[in-house]
Order: sequence, then structure tokens, then C-alpha cells
Amino acid sequence: MNYYQFIHAVEVKVKEGVEDNITVYIQTSVKNNGTRRLGITLAERGINISPTIYLEEYYQQFQQGNSVDDIAGDILRLYREIRFQRSWEGEFIRDYQKIEGKIVYHLVNREANKELLKEVPYEEYLDLAIIFYVLLEVNSYGMASMLIRDEHLKMWGVTDKEIYQRACQNTWRVLPYEFETMHAVIEELTGDEEPEEKDVLYILSNRIRSYGAAAILYENRLEGIGDYLKENYYVLPSSVHEMIIVPESEAPGKEELCCLVTEINETQVDEEEVLSNQVYYYDRKKRKLLL
Repeated sequence: MNYYQFIHAVEVKVKEGVEDNITVYIQTSVKNNGTRRLGITLAERGINISPTIYLEEYYQQFQQGNSVDDIAGDILRLYREIRFQRSWEGEFIRDYQKIEGKIVYHLVNREANKELLKEVPYEEYLDLAIIFYVLLEVNSYGMASMLIRDEHLKMWGVTDKEIYQRACQNTWRVLPYEFETMHAVIEELTGDEEPEEKDVLYILSNRIRSYGAAAILYENRLEGIGDYLKENYYVLPSSVHEMIIVPESEAPGKEELCCLVTEINETQVDEEEVLSNQVYYYDRKKRKLLL
């Protein structure tokens, strides 16, 4: 069974397991960097925001021996945990005063998202773009959010600069930063204690580690890292979710760092999550991040 046959087989099984008020269909979504992903959407009557569950990992499970029935059951269990129990559109979204405290920003690659940027407000930052979302909900599975488009600005009667200022006020507060050593993060993720070594690599993200690369934009955050390290440092865009911090005294040459980032992006990071192949350098005297 190829991937497309698998998707439709799962769709049939999921449809058999839902109530009559839920519509199940396959949807192609254009994600970050223009990537397209196939997912299964479960739309509940009377609720106008519906989760889409992407199927690539489930197909890997199928190839490893899991049955379509088991996978459909897992999808239904996940849906019951993440489904929205009320609508978010309507008057809530139309009322800027109700959503202004939920506006946050993400960082994406400017060149890879040039088609998207024709339709959304954004701010340029190095080779990146700062784009804006309404953060609807945060849970253990990540965040549910609505991309802010030019049409929303017209509806709200606000400018892109106002959206940017509001996101600057909100993002650090609703998505606090997390700055940890690489060893600490690996131990947390794997549960294995790493041998004690000198900490030379650090991870900067937010506490839910979703689109946490934007933490480099938080006021005084880069300066604070420089004060902690007591030296200049490199910033490596590991993905849209995090940045790797390398003290200058521990770093190889710039060319080696650039090659490292490019290799990791090509071999270890999903295309949808790639932020940049560039390496950035923080100069403490200039108090500025540079290409």
C-alpha cells in the first residue's frame, strides 16, 4: 500500500468511528516554507475551527507493522483530546480588543515564504521575516493559532506597525523564553544522563518549544545571553523552534559553522521547520545581531 492508498484507507476507518455530526476529509495544507502536507481533518458541526492531523508519522508506523485499524483508533483518541469545544470566529475574532492580548510573532525564512508574505503583514529581520498570529490555545500538543492576514488588518482597522508593537508586548509574556545547556535539553528529552562535560552549547527557545526561535527578538534577551557568557557568540538557526548559541571562544571558523547549519538543515530538519542556512553573530559592543 503506497502513501496515498494508506491515507484514503485511514480516512475510511476514521469515518466509521465518528458520530454523524463530524465530517472527515483529507486536506492539503500549505505550511511554512511553502511545503505541502496531507492531513485528515475532523470538522464538527457547529464548531468552526477543526484540527488537522498529519499522517507522515502514522505511515511510518504502518510500514513498521501497525494496522490501519490501530492507526485510525490512535487518530480518533488524539482528536478527542485536542478537539475544540467552541467556535473562535464570529464576534470574538472580529473584536480587536478581545484578541489584541493574544497577538504573537513567529520567525520564518523570508525568501522561502515570499508567496505567503504577499498576503500577510510582516517585518524584515536579517534574512528572516517576523509574521503574526492570534494565539488561540496552548496545550501539551503545542499551540492552536490563526495567521494574521492583510484582510484582518482591514477588518480591525489597525496597521502592520500596530500589530508588530502589540506582538512585541505579548510574545515574551505568553511564551516565556527558555535558555538551557544542550546537555540539559538532551537529558530531558531522552531521560538519559549525559556525562558531565563543560557546557559549550546552549539552546534558546520558548517554554513550549514551538516556534521558539523567535525568542531572539525578546527585549534584552540577546544582551542577557552576552552578559551571561561574557563574550560575543554565534547564533545557529537549528529550526523555527529553537536557536543554538555557541560562545565565540568555543566556535570553529565561520565557514565550518555555515557548513554545519546547512548540513543539519538538509539531513536532520523537516523542510517545513527549516529557518535559515545563515549563521548569525552577536556583537556585545554593538548590541546587535549580525549576518
